[in-house]
Amino acid sequence: MSNTSNNLASKPCFRLALLASAVSVAFCGSLYAQEQTSEDEDNARIESITVTATKRSQVIYEVPLSISAFSGEALASQGISDLTDVGKFVPNLNVTGFSAGHTSSANPFIRGIGLQDHLITTDPGVSVYVDGVYLGRQVGQNWNLNNIERIEVLRGPQGTLYGRNSIGGAINIITKQPDDEAVTKVGVEAGTRGRIKGDVFVNRALSDSLSFNFNAGYNARDGLGEFINVPDAEYDVGETKELYTRLSVKYAPNSDFSLVLTADANDGEGGLRPYTTLIDEVPTGAYYTGMRFGSPTPSGPLRNSDLAPDPYDNATGTKEVTTVSNEASGLSITADWSLTDTLTTKAVVSHRTSEYKAGLDDDATIYALDHYPERGDADQTSIELQLNGYYDEFDFVSGIYWFNEEGSNRQGEDSSFNGGGNLLELDQETTSRAVFVNVGYGVTDDLRISGGLRYTKDEKQATANVGIGPFTSEDDWGQLSYELSASYTLENGLNFYGTVQSGYQSGQFPARPYCLFGDPECFVASDNITAVNYEVGLKGQVTDNFSMSVAVFNTEFEDLPYQVSTTSEGGFDTSNLVVEQTSRGIEWESTLYFSDNFKLHTSLGYMDVDVSEQDGVKPVAPLTPDLTASISPSYEFELAGGATISTRIDYSYRSEMYGEPSSDPGRMTEIDSRELVNFNIAYTPAQGDWTVALYGRNIFDERYDNARLNTGDYILQVLNNDASEFGVRFNTTF
Repeated sequence: MSNTSNNLASKPCFRLALLASAVSVAFCGSLYAQEQTSEDEDNARIESITVTATKRSQVIYEVPLSISAFSGEALASQGISDLTDVGKFVPNLNVTGFSAGHTSSANPFIRGIGLQDHLITTDPGVSVYVDGVYLGRQVGQNWNLNNIERIEVLRGPQGTLYGRNSIGGAINIITKQPDDEAVTKVGVEAGTRGRIKGDVFVNRALSDSLSFNFNAGYNARDGLGEFINVPDAEYDVGETKELYTRLSVKYAPNSDFSLVLTADANDGEGGLRPYTTLIDEVPTGAYYTGMRFGSPTPSGPLRNSDLAPDPYDNATGTKEVTTVSNEASGLSITADWSLTDTLTTKAVVSHRTSEYKAGLDDDATIYALDHYPERGDADQTSIELQLNGYYDEFDFVSGIYWFNEEGSNRQGEDSSFNGGGNLLELDQETTSRAVFVNVGYGVTDDLRISGGLRYTKDEKQATANVGIGPFTSEDDWGQLSYELSASYTLENGLNFYGTVQSGYQSGQFPARPYCLFGDPECFVASDNITAVNYEVGLKGQVTDNFSMSVAVFNTEFEDLPYQVSTTSEGGFDTSNLVVEQTSRGIEWESTLYFSDNFKLHTSLGYMDVDVSEQDGVKPVAPLTPDLTASISPSYEFELAGGATISTRIDYSYRSEMYGEPSSDPGRMTEIDSRELVNFNIAYTPAQGDWTVALYGRNIFDERYDNARLNTGDYILQVLNNDASEFGVRFNTTF
């Protein structure tokens, strides 16, 4: 769904011209940069980013995999405020939000792998870590931290070092550790759509061995529509409010030992995210017995005319689904100890809890037919112990890992189904154990080879109740994952690498097993999922002015479950369609300095996904665009007296995709392409202790589908919640 102001930007020729410009400028820029090398060889402009993607510190160009990194200082100027925004600027990454209409959900898809659902029996295909702690659930987590050091996006299976649920890739969020620097940062942001944001970050040393940092903030934004049939709704459609805080304390009595204790929490509320329903015409006679007493009764079939005229309004008559909420908290301990000059140990122990309230009125009308208020919670505990070191030309990372999660979902608790009781109850406990090792060897100064193994054992016990009594099932899986890579530094300094990686994900129980009404034996888990990725790439600094990375990959997945939803006798049934999938493509990123003041960053990803035929039907990878691109020019003006004005524009493109595994035109789940543009203009005085910036996000007010789902009766059309926003941001450091 496109805004009329976007007619020019939506033309295919306009898109192709922009994409062609991005690539041609990048390659032509390479030639330009090489011509300028002789003049600037002593003035390297590009800072080498150090990452920990392989659980050891390496310059990003040395890591033998496809990786993108974002500096914490640059996130705000790029218009990145949460994980969803990160998905706009990384090749072959798409981050979508659905999750029972919750505004805080973030589901990453990398190279055609992600998660369509959010219930406790489903697992993501892309793992998210904060300071080495795995986040098993991605609804209601704390994404608003203002003390981020960097974000790393690892593409391709990461089964050796990151284990289960990383068959598509992994996202690392690394926060700033406490140190002895005395610094206080305060930020304030105000803008259209009622944007109010404020945060503070404090870092102090309490003694020679003890330091801490603390950050806290509040973030609020108005909605995009109204609940036209619920006049006493607490929030508007898409409205958000959230408080968040994080405290880290570091004890480092000497250079050989450190202990970091971190606690964080967030608390958010708001309105149901924007969505509408394409009904066409649905008979309602079968629903009459489930109607809530006193609710309006449809006089005939449901039609699109029963919906709100404005799709960003909502016509539900069920107050219980208008409000969403989330709470999460965590406590972690990280200990680093150097046993010798060449041997170190590390321990990461964490406990996290999260809970949310959300839910959809699937028919999106005033009639009480298909409304599903929902609550969920999860408790997870993890322990990772590492032994790392090096000897002559060898280096290694090894460890053991234990993870336990208990969670539940309750759906329909406030609805009229089953006499007002629960329409769906899900409970699951997961226990995962693993042991891993990765060894590297420097054959020569230019050639390094590495290999790794990880064995994982998973156990799950799940219980489902759809109104006809609880059904319990359990299963276990085991898998050996491996990795083999080689990297070679060419004479010009570029790094050429080749890698074979495997990944693993345990099987999954059906998310909404209303099939139990007809088949009491249907509540069983799928087989374990495996992935093997073959990849070659070239990355590094071509000159002092130009850096680039390019990767070509082919990934094969077996026993991959797609979530397929339909209406059934008992309700909204979600089952697993198990497929074989091959994803192949190319990824490009580059940074080019035309001068000391003018910089251009580009990214481009193309992917072809082939899914095995199932019963005469050929599925497609859901929520996976085949073309992704971004162009980000920035220019810094130097004023008299030493003040500066920094300007930046960020353009992001995602091509057409499908909201579910079917490409059948009759199911109407194709999602149009989208183009988003942000800008940032910042003024910093000569002393540099404060900055004021004008910003714009989605400045052309692109309205697009975030997801689509065909239930069999109608189509859920989940709309974007990031409409245009303009404002001012002020930051100061003292």
